[in-house]
Amino acid sequence: MSDELEIKELEEVVVRFSGDSGDGMQLAGNIFSTVSATVGNSISTFPDYPADIRAPQGSLTGVSGFQVHIGAEQVYTPGDKCDVLVAMNAAALKTQYRYAKPGAAIIIDTDSFGPKDLEKAAFKSNDYLGEMGIDPDRVIACPISQMVKDCLADSGMDVKAMMKCRNMFALGLVCWLFDRDLDVAFNYLKEKFAKKAGVAEANIKVIKAGYDYGHNTHSSVANVYRIETKHKVPGRYMDITGNKATAYGFIAAAEKAGLKLYLGSYPITPATDVLHELSKHKSLGVTTVQCEDEIAGCASALGASFAGALGVTSTSGPGICLKSEAMNLAVIMELPLVVLDVQRGGPATGLPTKSEQTDLLQCLFGRNGESPMPVIAATSPTDCFDAAYQASKMALEHMTPVILMTDAYIANGSSAFKLPNLADYPAINPPYVPEELKGKWAPYLRNEDTKVRYWAVPGREGFEHILGGLEKDNQTGAISTNPENHDLMTRLRKEKVDKIPVPDLEVLGDKDDADLLIVGFGGTFGHLHAAMDTMRASGKKVAMAHFKFINPLPKNTSEVLLKYKKVVVAEQNMGQLASWLRMKVDGFVPYQFNQVKGQPFVVEELVNAFEDILKK
Repeated sequence: MSDELEIKELEEVVVRFSGDSGDGMQLAGNIFSTVSATVGNSISTFPDYPADIRAPQGSLTGVSGFQVHIGAEQVYTPGDKCDVLVAMNAAALKTQYRYAKPGAAIIIDTDSFGPKDLEKAAFKSNDYLGEMGIDPDRVIACPISQMVKDCLADSGMDVKAMMKCRNMFALGLVCWLFDRDLDVAFNYLKEKFAKKAGVAEANIKVIKAGYDYGHNTHSSVANVYRIETKHKVPGRYMDITGNKATAYGFIAAAEKAGLKLYLGSYPITPATDVLHELSKHKSLGVTTVQCEDEIAGCASALGASFAGALGVTSTSGPGICLKSEAMNLAVIMELPLVVLDVQRGGPATGLPTKSEQTDLLQCLFGRNGESPMPVIAATSPTDCFDAAYQASKMALEHMTPVILMTDAYIANGSSAFKLPNLADYPAINPPYVPEELKGKWAPYLRNEDTKVRYWAVPGREGFEHILGGLEKDNQTGAISTNPENHDLMTRLRKEKVDKIPVPDLEVLGDKDDADLLIVGFGGTFGHLHAAMDTMRASGKKVAMAHFKFINPLPKNTSEVLLKYKKVVVAEQNMGQLASWLRMKVDGFVPYQFNQVKGQPFVVEELVNAFEDILKK
């Protein structure tokens, strides 16, 4: 870096990479977020995939985006709008400019703004900047494609292969803009392309070229900026997605319990990455099976649980529909099972790559008969690790299927993750049938305090038994159609779930004197927290209570919800959590904020809506 170039410090910045779905925007964004997490910055990311499998090149529907918010202090969202927009083609500029702040710097590849490119993007003239009202002084216009070709001219690569490296030029330029150390990016590429050294070297060479372009031209749309971490916590960190954190949480729980981990799954967006990640860890006692359909995945996991493993099945909303019969089998057999639901837009196949919270009532009630099932909702990409661990502990210790809800936003998004020490996590103690009950034991003999039945793993002499989907006698375990016995067993299964201990509901912000309590669940935590912080900074008295444990609810739920004059329940559906809370808390009549757009909340919109409620 030249001595005369001023480096300014920022508290936070939002960068959005955008281009064709084949332009590698997700990879560029992931590398930039990894580089930022490695130096200790707080990060929050949002990959925004097109729903098309492969839209025509240069088309408006095929644009893929990746937004990352980097902060010196804790950041809770990927940001409403970006400070820097990378637009690799005309369609990206046309569709993504709305996500840019008024003064944002814009990086474009001028080689992708020819007459045909502009026509595909529905521009009416060659003056595309003027047509969109963009000040040219804010634009870093680079002939990226040609510069990449020149950079790799002696590499022996064909033009198509060279063009796959364009994203790295843009990444190098952004790394220059924010004074990033390129060594982390180089190591990332060497690891990713470990079996393709030539590809790794080509990408590294192009990153350097992008960095040098910024350095040599001092592209003066903006100065070079640095974001220093304010409160560094020692430890080993990694940039982790919610799906990867979920997979690691399952592995950790199985290890803590001393069990094998089995995942039975059928590929479905956006949950498939959990299957991909777990399939890499056979050395840790993980077995993964890609089954022929959703119910087979669930039933095979249930079979693994019967055999004494931690059985897990993963899916999204449409798969929950298809798994429901096997999930109900787990309810009546009272076997441990974790069902992961990575929610996406619906109904039916709906919006496969977009995010919603529309499966809540399905998870609570979407089975025949009285079939109570614990439901946990992870609140962030890094919280997916803890939530997966807690769901597994709950399933194993209480002999019940448990639904773990995440969503596409936090599953595909990432944050800086401090690698945990497993010794700090609570023990997992499955209720194995004690040896002294040999000769006296029956399949539904229970702990009288918890109502949890004892677990007899096959292979223990004297504890042979059969389970199935027909109602069983409470005493003998034999098939029973006795009315009183069915009523008793129904109540016992409900009581067992109701008795599961969960942490109290925590209130953040102005918890003692708030004029408004904001309530949400799951992956909206960051946006609601940011909205609360914004309102408090302007002098409003606001508090927040966010649900991670939805069934059973925390014991202090009624106390918290009835304490405040005004409560708003904000969720990405038409009011499912609000309905559940009204059902469980007498006299609870909240305001509601509901959006079903397939996109994360916008903090500014939340603040405006919540301030309107305060005025009422």
